[in-house]
Amino acid sequence: MYRPNGAKQKLRAGAPVYGCWQAIGHSLITEVLGLSGYDIVLLDHEHGPASIADAVPSLQVLGGSPATSMVRMPWNDPVYAKRILDIGAEGVMVPQVNSAAEAAAAVAACRYPPAGIRGVAYGIARGADFGLAPDYLKTVADNLLILCQIETRQAVAAIPDIAAVDGVDGLFIGPWDLSGSLGKLGRFDDPEVRDTILRAERAILDSGKWLGSLPSLGRSPAEMVRDGCRIVISPADITLLRDAARADVAAFRTGTAAR
Repeated sequence: MYRPNGAKQKLRAGAPVYGCWQAIGHSLITEVLGLSGYDIVLLDHEHGPASIADAVPSLQVLGGSPATSMVRMPWNDPVYAKRILDIGAEGVMVPQVNSAAEAAAAVAACRYPPAGIRGVAYGIARGADFGLAPDYLKTVADNLLILCQIETRQAVAAIPDIAAVDGVDGLFIGPWDLSGSLGKLGRFDDPEVRDTILRAERAILDSGKWLGSLPSLGRSPAEMVRDGCRIVISPADITLLRDAARADVAAFRTGTAAR
């Protein structure tokens, strides 16, 4: 049901939030993550196989957990944003935002006229409790968490302009795509890659908007928070499952598996 955005409340109070990527796309996975203590469970529709229809049961189970539900959209697409918000996402992450104009377009897709271009169906949409949430129209713009991803050299240069766009709550650095845009994919020990990531972090912090990222440059999530990151979305359901399974098999092979 429509409710205050818990992650956004924590951020406004000055606390960092910790999240997990959900890429498998099944609602039971989402439910486990939502009940495990993460502040945010982010449904990854950029790289995961899930559809908008698949997101409905995941958003339903997150509504019964303390975790804030977010969706990373496949692209900066107003049609996708409209549909994801109508089914109840409490936040969106928009990939590959490279300019203030693109950031403004992302925000406009999430806001009703006259502030934006979002199509109006709050009288029947699940996100508005099928028209039963009396304060939805008044509060949804402030309640929604909007993150723009910084993933290219061009985006790093435009951080002050992107951050200045009304409605952009935070800027989330994608270190892998950013390293790729420099022609040095995954080479986080390269001085140019390292300096570009650190320069992007400083620019976001200087802007006053919330800095988000996944751990990079050999830093742990706690070290990211130490360096000013307020939104850390670190593990993925796939990596949690894969790494636990590999460790379990290795323990069995070496005779050290728990009884």
